[in-house]
Amino acid sequence: MKRIGVLTSGGDAPGMNAAVRAVVRKGICENIEVYGINYGYAGLVSGDIRKLSIADVGDKIQRGGTFLYSARYPEFATEEGQLKAIEQLKKFGIEGLVVIGGDGSYHGAMALTKHGYPAVGLPGTIDNDIPGTDFTIGFDTAINTVLESVDRIRDTATSHVRTFIIEVMGREAGDIALWSGVAGGADEIVIPEIHFDMAEVAKRIQDGRDRGKKHCLIVLAEGVMKGAEFAENLKAYGNFHTRVTVLGHVVRGGSPSARDRVLASKFGAYAVDLLQEGQGGLCVGIEGNEIVARPIIDTLENHKHKPDLSLYYLNHEISY
Repeated sequence: MKRIGVLTSGGDAPGMNAAVRAVVRKGICENIEVYGINYGYAGLVSGDIRKLSIADVGDKIQRGGTFLYSARYPEFATEEGQLKAIEQLKKFGIEGLVVIGGDGSYHGAMALTKHGYPAVGLPGTIDNDIPGTDFTIGFDTAINTVLESVDRIRDTATSHVRTFIIEVMGREAGDIALWSGVAGGADEIVIPEIHFDMAEVAKRIQDGRDRGKKHCLIVLAEGVMKGAEFAENLKAYGNFHTRVTVLGHVVRGGSPSARDRVLASKFGAYAVDLLQEGQGGLCVGIEGNEIVARPIIDTLENHKHKPDLSLYYLNHEISY
């Protein structure tokens, strides 16, 4: 394989640039030309493609977001969209593709592989909700960003004896809430994967106050409900001087952590190795601290992301 492409798709995540950098530099090291595709699958279909040099990825490893940009392109789910993309791949002589993104991006990579263009998926999302890997690119940075905010909110919550509901991103997964909640010493963590009882939440808040506790921090995953709705429902059980903070897209930004930079670099280099071997339709991940590759179709159809629920029960035991 002499020429490959790389794109980022879906929501941006810190560490995507580090992954692109690894693909480019590993490729060049192996005498492979690497082409960057702007705006994900939309750019692939429109031909927004350029050759990348070592210099093009210099000074990128520490930057958040994605310098290749990203865009939603639901039309790529159709065969018509896929065939238009293949026309562009042929035009530029691209023989294989590295796709960095989430499950939607993986489906696109699988479709291209079926059309004869091997593609390898790298898990790039702060939500950590992709099966086939213990951790995704961007997750570590995201939970540390949340943690910084939780620590700051604790100060003002204590000063005013308030209950703070901190709504965090994660789509339908509770990983960001779980990890940042445990690390931040949250009194309650509310996630989609485990049913919660508002009356029990209120009782635990009141029990803490009765013991003289000066604050209460509740980390709420957005997949459960909005923070404002949670606060409104909590009112039925008493006045807990509640305030809501929605962290939102600030969690996606910022310089990637050392862990995300290293993980992204390992993933990117391994993807090039797989394409060199002529392999496609695979997704790269880390399991038990080992870099692995699994068939995309098997990963998406037969596996489901499972958060580490032991963290939830641990927090329930030590958060009094």
